[in-house]
Amino acid sequence: MTKEEIINYPKEYLTPAQVAPVLGQDPQYIRTAAKVGPDSLPYPYFRSGNRIKILKEGFIKFMGWDNH
Repeated sequence: MTKEEIINYPKEYLTPAQVAPVLGQDPQYIRTAAKVGPDSLPYPYFRSGNRIKILKEGFIKFMGWDNH
């Protein structure tokens, strides 16, 4: 996803596969880091079962896009 796609995405959360290209990371790295512990990623996320969901507004703030 691009910056514009993330900002305009209608859901309140994103997946590791959606944010990984923007960060230049592998989605599996994000999933693994999230399982390690709550301080392992610098943006807000939560686990739903074995799924990792990244809060869209928190990710936008982390990226510095909140003044788009």
